[in-house]
Amino acid sequence: MSGVTLAVAPGSGPDKTSNPETNPFQSNIQEQTSTTGILGSLRIIELQLVAFIMVFSISGLVPLLELIYPAFVSIYIIALSRFAFPSYSNVRAHSVEIFKGSSLFRVYVILGTTIGLFLPLAYVLGGFARGDDHAVKSATPHLFLLSFQILTENIISGLSLFSPPVRALVPLLYTVRRIFVILDWMQDVWINNALEVNAPVKDVAWFWLGRSLAVANLVYFSINLLCFLVPRFLPRAFERYFTERDEIHKKIAEDTTRRTATNASKPSDKKSD
Repeated sequence: MSGVTLAVAPGSGPDKTSNPETNPFQSNIQEQTSTTGILGSLRIIELQLVAFIMVFSISGLVPLLELIYPAFVSIYIIALSRFAFPSYSNVRAHSVEIFKGSSLFRVYVILGTTIGLFLPLAYVLGGFARGDDHAVKSATPHLFLLSFQILTENIISGLSLFSPPVRALVPLLYTVRRIFVILDWMQDVWINNALEVNAPVKDVAWFWLGRSLAVANLVYFSINLLCFLVPRFLPRAFERYFTERDEIHKKIAEDTTRRTATNASKPSDKKSD
C-alpha cells in the first residue's frame, strides 16, 4: 500500500542459466526475489482481506465520490501508459524493480499494513458487532480505497504494459485521496462523536481506539507520501524509465547506422564485380 508491491514487483522469474557476469541484472533479481519472498505471505493475506472489504464496502457505506475514484485512477493510468509514458519493459523484462527494500523498509511496510489495513478492519468489524454505525461509516471509505490500491498495485506489478512512472503514480494518487478521507475520519471521531458521561470502561476504550487509529493513519500515510513516495519512489521510477528509454533510442540509432552502412557498401561491391 506504500508502493511496496511495485517497489519489489516480482516480474518474471530469474534466468537460472544466466551468469551474473553476462547478465548485469542477475544480482538485482536475486535481491528482489528475497524481498518478495519475505513479503509474499503478507500480500496474500492482504488480497484475501481486500475481497472481504469490498463486499461490505459497496453496501451503502462508501460515498459516491470514493466509489468513482478508483475508476478515474484506472482510466488515468491506462491513458498515461498509452500516451505519456509507454513501457519499454518488454525489452528488459528482468529490470522491473524500482526500489530496493532493506530490512528496515520491510518493517516499515509491515507497520503500515498493520496500521492501515488490519487494525481498521478489526475496528470496522468491531463496529458491526457493537452496532456502532458511526464507527463503521467513518473507517470504511479509507478501507475501500486502500483495497482498490492494493488490487491495482498487485495487478500492474506483473504487467509489462505499465512503465515505472505509471506504476509509481498509483500509490501516490490513492494516498493523496486517502489522506483527505482520513481527515474526514478524524473529524468524525474527534469532533462529531462525543463520549457519554460515566460511560463504561469498554466504551471509553473503544472511543479512544477509533481516535487513535485515525491519528495513526494520518501520521503514517502523510509521512509515506511526503518522505517516501514523492522524494524517493517517484524520482527513482522516472530515473529508471528515462535510462531505459535512452538506452533503447541509442540501440535503435546504432542499428539504423549499421544498416545504412551495410546498404551503402552493397553498390560498391556490385561495381567491383
